[in-house]
Amino acid sequence: MIKSLLVALMIIMLGTNAIAQNTFSISGLVRDQKDGLPGASIYLSGYKIATVADNDGRFKLSNLKPGSYDLLVQLVGYLPYSKSVIISDKSVQVELVLKENVAQLEEVVIRADPNRQKYINQFKDFFIGKTPNALQCKILNPQVLNVDFDITKSTLTVSTTEFLIVENKALGYRLKYMLDRFEYNSRTHIIYYSGHPFFEELKASAAKKKKYIAAREVAYYGSSQHFFRSLYANKTKEEGFIINKMVKVPNPNRYPEYLINANLEKIKAVPEKTGIRQNKGKIDTALLAFWTKQKEMPRTIDKFSRAEVLTDTLVHYFNQNLKYLSYTDALLIQYTKEKESLAYSNTGFWIFRPLDVPENEISVANLTGEGVRFYENGGIYDSRSLLYEGFWAYEKVADMVPMDYIPLPKNK
Repeated sequence: MIKSLLVALMIIMLGTNAIAQNTFSISGLVRDQKDGLPGASIYLSGYKIATVADNDGRFKLSNLKPGSYDLLVQLVGYLPYSKSVIISDKSVQVELVLKENVAQLEEVVIRADPNRQKYINQFKDFFIGKTPNALQCKILNPQVLNVDFDITKSTLTVSTTEFLIVENKALGYRLKYMLDRFEYNSRTHIIYYSGHPFFEELKASAAKKKKYIAAREVAYYGSSQHFFRSLYANKTKEEGFIINKMVKVPNPNRYPEYLINANLEKIKAVPEKTGIRQNKGKIDTALLAFWTKQKEMPRTIDKFSRAEVLTDTLVHYFNQNLKYLSYTDALLIQYTKEKESLAYSNTGFWIFRPLDVPENEISVANLTGEGVRFYENGGIYDSRSLLYEGFWAYEKVADMVPMDYIPLPKNK
């Protein structure tokens, strides 16, 4: 009997130890060039996990699964700080060295820019978004934004050395966003931004919390985060996603390149001299305009491919924490459990589809390199590896939920 109890106790202890080993911690010291910094706030980017450094500047974040994390540090008088940390099979210790924020310590004279408000409004449209949720979002400290417009490149650039505070009254979050870079090119209409958000819950009544929960469900389902989570778990079909391709085909309305160039050269050619006088022929402006327009037309157009793409041909393990997605052309992802809203249909993000394809939410994912690495929680290892069109390009910061967000179980 005693032996049986001992064996059972050992099994319980081993099981507890195995469970404990599934989670780890990030601990360390926050300091400046001299001493530890008490009271520094340490956040995990993309999550609602945070702590405060003790009197010696030491901190600890526990119960973390293996993966890649970005630590964010904030302390008055110092520049915001971020550091990437990878947890594989053991806990990690780090040292975070902050620099004084000279702009806060010294008097700064800001030159008035008559176009500043126009640029900030553009930034809000392309960063917060234009969805119904975006109408309930507000940037609380726009004065920290550094705005620049390069007229030669038609590029709007926005940066900041402080946390950008965004209040989202649609989803019930207060975001502290460490903006690394924001760029918008008005010629190509390509938007790129990267940064580290931290989520805080807004105080609310029970009735309001219920509304927040419902709104978060809508924001999460069908999002890129939802898709990559289901892709990692090999459950895209069960979760409501259909994967097709958007392939490039020759533009049937464009003449061959050699023919366009030959006609443009012929029209622009200078007539030869005959004797003393030169015969100056008139250029046919209508023909010139036609062939110039042909030259400007895209050589290829996008075509909706009906063939369904199987995930086992796309996804492979990169390491024990990351999976790798690689493909040619572009992925066209339909979310069948939600229809496109009227608000979305009236925007410029709408993706062309054949008439018999249902009005499901459609997004297009273009690779900017050879592939993309992603985590179990739906996070992307390198945000520059993908360029979105369609619904995922339409939804921005106003429709974000934390990386550790867990939706309510669906009734079967």
